[in-house]
Amino acid sequence: MDVPTWVWWTTIIVTVSVLLFDVIIIGRRPHEPSTKEVSISLGVYVGLAVVFGIGVWIFSGHQYGTEFFAGWLTEYSLSVDNLFIFIIIMAKFGVPRQYQQEALMVGIVLALVMRAIFIAVGAAAINEFSWIFYIFGAFLLYTAFKLASEGSNDDDEYEENRLIKWVETHLPATDKWHGVKVLAKEHGKRVITPMFIVVLALGTTDLLFALDSIPAIYGLTKEPYLVLTANIFALMGLRQLYFLIGGLLQRLVYLSYGLAVLLGFIGLKLILHAMHENELPFVNGGQHIAWAPDIPILVSLGTIIGILAITTVASLIASKNGVQNKSQLAEALNDDAGSNAEDVEPAGDAKK
Repeated sequence: MDVPTWVWWTTIIVTVSVLLFDVIIIGRRPHEPSTKEVSISLGVYVGLAVVFGIGVWIFSGHQYGTEFFAGWLTEYSLSVDNLFIFIIIMAKFGVPRQYQQEALMVGIVLALVMRAIFIAVGAAAINEFSWIFYIFGAFLLYTAFKLASEGSNDDDEYEENRLIKWVETHLPATDKWHGVKVLAKEHGKRVITPMFIVVLALGTTDLLFALDSIPAIYGLTKEPYLVLTANIFALMGLRQLYFLIGGLLQRLVYLSYGLAVLLGFIGLKLILHAMHENELPFVNGGQHIAWAPDIPILVSLGTIIGILAITTVASLIASKNGVQNKSQLAEALNDDAGSNAEDVEPAGDAKK
């Protein structure tokens, strides 16, 4: 796929413009969005993604069009699972509902920047080392096993990483909210606010998510431009999805298992691809392994859609029959955080 430089720059400029518009609008009027507001915005982003995919299909061929849709669906499905952690983070730090949009928006900007770096590094590694697919595949199989194992228990919760703990203990901080500001002045001294900690938590958490999602999408397409745009469209609707997903997430009781199967499938696909193009001297004498099939992208897309459909239907049937999962706890905790919207209590986790 030959993507002209002007297309790259146009994509980047449009993305930055949309993000700046969102940040400015939200920054001027912090509020909890209505269901109608987020539904319209999410519909627009999903519609744009579909139109973009159709455009890729028309101008670059069905192969790349299919790769985009497969990558976008995969990134979006992984983003839904990520939202559970976001809900936990918002609840843990007691983020008032009217400030959650801003926190999510800044977190998404950081995520896009970090993922762009991962995409560039991944593209360079793939161009130089064909055996990198062995590593990607093995990592996804490990992630799939871990995700399936964690999906069977209800004690999952967000734990602050070392960076956040260091910031909380070494930087001057306040436990009072100053709107959406990340820095404020108290008693003539510059301090970080709880919003700073929340944004840092969201950003570093999404960095860990990128370790799963970037290898996964490179298992579906080798085109950096499609990898980037699939991530952009998946993340662009994440903020709106956050405010709509609460009740649905509670009912997707088998989501972790479905995503585990999805990542396991892509991991297996990557390893088979690596075997098909093998160049490692200690594997089959450095020769390609002819019997290893290279799974076509149409098969991959159909498998992804099938996994997501079965997961959703099975989850809805199970939840209707009374099966519940740990996401209910997250929703309850987030409701408690939402009660701060009226009287904005200080966050308990930030250090003075």
